[in-house]
Amino acid sequence: MASSSSSAAAHPKILEEIVEAGKKAFDPNNDASTQASGLEAYDKLIERTPVWKLLPALNTLIKPSVLPQWLRDPLVQTLTLLPLRPTGVRGTMEFVFSVHPSNVGRTPDAKAGPQKQGASITHEGVAVATKLLSSVPTSMTAEAWFEGISGQLFELIDGTAGPELAKTASQIVGYGVLGNKQYGAPGSPGWNAFVQPLVQDINPTLRSMTNPDSTTIKQEDEEMVDLSRDRVLVTSQSLKTSLQRLKTLVMSNSSPGLCRRLLRLVLLQIWVLASWQNPPPSTEENYVQPARALLQAYLRIFGNSESVRPFVRNLLCRGATEGSEKPWEYRLKGKGDIEITELRGLDSNSGLELNWNELEDKAAKLVEFITTSCSVTEVSSIFLSLLKRWIETANKPNDEIKIDLRPKDEKADSPLQNLFEVTILQKLMDKAPEKLVSQFDQLLELVCEVLTADTQSRLADDLLAVVLSLLNLVITAPTFQKSHIKPEELKIVESSLERLSNEDRPQLSPTARNLALLLKYRDEMEQDDISASAPSTRQIEDQRTYKLAMEYVTGGDDNPAPIVSEGLNLLSGLILKDSPILDIPAVAVLLSTLLENNDDYINLRVIKVYTQLANKHPKSAVQELLDHYLDPQEKSTTDVRLRFGEALLQVIQRLGETFTGDVARQVSETLLSIAGRRGYRAKTMAKQARDEKLRKLKKKKEDDDDDMDLDEEEVTEEQRARNDILAQILQGWESKRGAEDVRIRTSALSIFGAAIETNIGGIGPTLVSGSVDLCINILAMEREMETAILRRAAILNVLSFVRALDAAKESGRKLGFGLTDESREDIVRTLQYVAQTDNDGLVQQHAKDVVESLENWQMASILPPQESTSSPGLTQLAGLHVNPGGTLVDAAGKPRPRIEEVE
Repeated sequence: MASSSSSAAAHPKILEEIVEAGKKAFDPNNDASTQASGLEAYDKLIERTPVWKLLPALNTLIKPSVLPQWLRDPLVQTLTLLPLRPTGVRGTMEFVFSVHPSNVGRTPDAKAGPQKQGASITHEGVAVATKLLSSVPTSMTAEAWFEGISGQLFELIDGTAGPELAKTASQIVGYGVLGNKQYGAPGSPGWNAFVQPLVQDINPTLRSMTNPDSTTIKQEDEEMVDLSRDRVLVTSQSLKTSLQRLKTLVMSNSSPGLCRRLLRLVLLQIWVLASWQNPPPSTEENYVQPARALLQAYLRIFGNSESVRPFVRNLLCRGATEGSEKPWEYRLKGKGDIEITELRGLDSNSGLELNWNELEDKAAKLVEFITTSCSVTEVSSIFLSLLKRWIETANKPNDEIKIDLRPKDEKADSPLQNLFEVTILQKLMDKAPEKLVSQFDQLLELVCEVLTADTQSRLADDLLAVVLSLLNLVITAPTFQKSHIKPEELKIVESSLERLSNEDRPQLSPTARNLALLLKYRDEMEQDDISASAPSTRQIEDQRTYKLAMEYVTGGDDNPAPIVSEGLNLLSGLILKDSPILDIPAVAVLLSTLLENNDDYINLRVIKVYTQLANKHPKSAVQELLDHYLDPQEKSTTDVRLRFGEALLQVIQRLGETFTGDVARQVSETLLSIAGRRGYRAKTMAKQARDEKLRKLKKKKEDDDDDMDLDEEEVTEEQRARNDILAQILQGWESKRGAEDVRIRTSALSIFGAAIETNIGGIGPTLVSGSVDLCINILAMEREMETAILRRAAILNVLSFVRALDAAKESGRKLGFGLTDESREDIVRTLQYVAQTDNDGLVQQHAKDVVESLENWQMASILPPQESTSSPGLTQLAGLHVNPGGTLVDAAGKPRPRIEEVE
């Protein structure tokens, strides 16, 4: 299809010019001077011809057997280097999208010029474009190739050609280049071309690490450089552009691993920009919002105590991290722009200045990021980690008893970092106390350690006050029961509270006394309600996971592809655990919405989750898929319905032998009703009438155009006939007089064939017989060119039936029905007629193959089973112990070793 379309798009005049110039330049029979002048003329022709004209022309000429090899090879070389020309990358992408079979019905128009909005982009087309642009030509190095196309791809990522092409360009870079180990690893050509320029503009320290001799931005044309003045390392425009490009790359690719790889080198710098204090509106839009989106995406996917710790330790970071060879910082300019400057003045080596207002603001923002982006379990884990570190630090003055919870290989923190951790702890307890007790066991274990240490040697009252506050959070939690506490821990808590109540410690004694009473009578308060309705720990955890997954998946444009992918992973985990918290109908509807409206990379994950859901709840999942595939309200496009058909196919194959009963009957009846000729779609018929009217008006206008006459004269009779056939086929695929689309009918027959091979016994004889009759009728009655794909599917459906019968026979499975000789002869007769008279070569070949398969199956069915075909021989004789196999056996009948003479 692609080749035909490209042929139709290429002007014969351009083809002739390229061939003539190529003959003069590359014909081995020409002398050297002729080849030199011809090569110069050829290069000029290629240079002055637009890319969108060269692509279809060269694609036509390089087909096998069209040109001699000595001319074809240089044309292939020219075609592979076209992406390096200005607009070559965009031209290549749009040409692939136009001619790919997934864009049936849209052919490139040589007069239309480049597309303006990146329309008609399909997953299959993007995959082909990705393979083309990420494959390095043999005549170039990978460094030169990626450097040559990176500028054009970055321009597309900037959105100059529309958001669709920006997203597509990001996916080409993410999956085709960075997803390849050879090109996407740090330091490799792809990484250096697409990632290094971005991260070094955000973190200039990386620039000096990768290239120590790299130059920075020069001061204005000054003859003398003042070393006491700060120097601009990255301009505000470069920082803005790189930050936006990095955001587009991360948000357009659904791979969490790519998100981690791209952000890990600039995480602290992203935090500095995302937490900018009181930014002006322009700063908020150009710098803070992109950085905030990246930070939220990272925390939602990888948020835990280890990933959050660098932000806590560098809470007041302003650019370069501690220990950098050359200090630098982000600096706000007058108009709201942020640039990166190297500190070279007197204050360049001064320590970090502590600003309490800035500390409070930064801590509040980090806590907001943590509580809104991380799950409840992760928030609790982060809090526990910080609390353990603070307890260890707070107890240092006491030399007798130390609670050391720090790993042995970990260095001691500075007082400033300890202050950061304490501030974050306070903010967490103030802003999200309900999220801190989800890890009940670990928190209570830590409380008991502190109380035990205080029993042995008195600790600071401030430390005990915090611990009692945490204990209060645990006891007053709605799901708390006294029985949840381990007996040994309960004994420690009760004895410690009693001791603190009786001691002379005004800050602690009243609180301890109240907690002791609350703990004593906690189970008696609302005991009946709690015993009847208290959820289990697993239910609570599953409820949190389900809520988080729904937030990730249903966030709309606020949640980029990696976040949606993570939400689907959470849903998948709940489905595999068969969690009772799942609302199965709601999950099925949600998956259908994603499959209908989202991009193709997410759709692959959705289909996988659908198969898992069908394995646990087949009726709900299959019913939702069937409703959208049948589309009785005529709301979905053909592409969307085919997408649901693909999901239905994978669900059927996943069910296997459990595809039976009502589910199999409902699926089979729906598929056969779609594949038949009786479907009537009134809304589709009305829409087609409008489209046909517009098409006629457009054709009439084009016929009046004088320029069209020249093109018509240049088109040969053979090309015109081929174009007419293609137009007839493409137009015939769509509904006629409100009938079902031929592509949907073909899809339904193909899915039914796969269902027969999956479990023919579960479908039953009536529906299987009906499908064979339907296929024979299609072969006999629908013989137009545009229904060739339907006839192919019909023949393959018959083949699936024969394969299923043969598989059942081989496995010894009794179906209770089969193929009679009379029916087999009728099918063979029809297929033989089709093999001789059909107007489609592939249909003829399929028919011959199935006839041969039927004949082989008949011969196999006549022969006896494999186990009964052994030749007669000695078995056992009365009174004799005979081993017909010839092996020596002992008295127990087991084979025994034997000695053989060898040369």
